[in-house]
Amino acid sequence: MKEFNVTAVIWQEDEAYVSKCPELEVASAGDTPQEALENLKEAVELYIENAKILGILDDFTASIESSNKFTSNIGVAV
Repeated sequence: MKEFNVTAVIWQEDEAYVSKCPELEVASAGDTPQEALENLKEAVELYIENAKILGILDDFTASIESSNKFTSNIGVAV
């Protein structure tokens, strides 16, 4: 079994917390930030398992295997 490290972004929308993995465009939600994170982890695991079965894991392996990831907040005025 191979372990991947991906990014999790969590924010509140109304009464729920939304979680998203930007590398895979996988999202989930929960009643608390921790639940949203746990649900996202499960969704990402299922996504990767299905990608293996479908033979498309190599299509995005570089983005999830990289150890040099940088995230930042940017302000945009519109």
